[in-house]
Amino acid sequence: MALIRRTLLGSVDLRITVVTPFLDRRHGTERALAEQLDRLVLRYHDQVHLYAQQLNDMQSASLDASNRPANVSFHWHRVPKIPGPHLVQFLCWFVSNTLIRKWPSKRRPSPGDHVILSPGINCLDAEVIVVHALFCRLAELSRAHPGEHLTLRHRVHQLHRRLFYLLLSALERRIYSDPKVSLAAVSPRIAGLLAQYFGRTDVKIVPNGVDCAQFCPAARLAKRQNARGLRNFRDTDVVLLLIGNDWRVKGVPAILAAITAARALPLQLLVVGTDDPGPYLKLASRLEIADRCRWERPNTDVMTFYAAADIYVSPSQEDSFGLPVLEAMACGLPAITSVFAGVCALIHSEVDGFVLSDPHDTQTLGQLLKRLFDDHDYRLRIGQAAAKTAERYTWDRSAQLLREILSDRASKKRDALAVSA
Repeated sequence: MALIRRTLLGSVDLRITVVTPFLDRRHGTERALAEQLDRLVLRYHDQVHLYAQQLNDMQSASLDASNRPANVSFHWHRVPKIPGPHLVQFLCWFVSNTLIRKWPSKRRPSPGDHVILSPGINCLDAEVIVVHALFCRLAELSRAHPGEHLTLRHRVHQLHRRLFYLLLSALERRIYSDPKVSLAAVSPRIAGLLAQYFGRTDVKIVPNGVDCAQFCPAARLAKRQNARGLRNFRDTDVVLLLIGNDWRVKGVPAILAAITAARALPLQLLVVGTDDPGPYLKLASRLEIADRCRWERPNTDVMTFYAAADIYVSPSQEDSFGLPVLEAMACGLPAITSVFAGVCALIHSEVDGFVLSDPHDTQTLGQLLKRLFDDHDYRLRIGQAAAKTAERYTWDRSAQLLREILSDRASKKRDALAVSA
């Protein structure tokens, strides 16, 4: 009977309301959602109503009305955005998307006829939430590490981030503790934290994926010379790469300390993200390695960063998944992460990557970097094994797992409506 029910669910087109501030392929959470939604619309022919302030890089949204197949249904409902601090923007977004979704419209799905999907905390009425980050955990980390920044500007920025984390933590306690909300986690680590903090033992796992046609060793090597030339990296340089935000939590200070410990090696560091590099430039200057560090903003051509690199390094103190780690592996780069990153569940340490038991252990990190520098063949073998492992984690699989959760929720919702009728 369960098999018959799953088969029937797979044949039903779903109506999905998606609530997220923005959607693109430059950021981890948003890239994952974009990949999944494109497949739900184009492969499963589900009807998607997206409520967002910005939309970029969506294949299903870019189809012109004149050549869009009849079974492709994607609607973007623009939510207004106001300027200001991130905390203020979030509060306005939270209220605005709720009011707009309640406003009657012929184009919008009627109540009871759709499932509301949210990547994280975006509204109070989400029925399926994919948890990409746990802000109560990030709030704990921010309290445990009061910060190294002495300037007033950096203290204000840090206070703002803590207040934002506290607000999200309060919303998490209210929403994630509700058993009527179906939760999916991007990694076993996040599922474990949801059980620890909110007593949710019914969480499904929907791991992120990677497009191995886009992220692969051949594509990386084809761009390598140009990517390194643009950044003035020498052939003898071994370039360490980290992509992401909240660089302290991602482990930038630990990487800087490891480079200092291995000062004799020609190591260069490329860090990509939207954080203010000022405090880390100051730290690198104190360690006398500022000339080895390069800080860049995100780019639509993510491959240019992987192409410039030799090793991906992210000794994270907390990371729900770590999509750049998986993309780096798919590109054939040896990747170093920690047990506090969800992606570590995919890695067989010292076979297809490396998992640090302590992200603050800069001595072990430095020794590992030296080993990878000294043994080029070993570095190559790890990268080749990493690419093989990454091939098993596709966006098709990720979208299928998410759709099973959405289908199950829609079925239960229809059954409940039938009973009440």
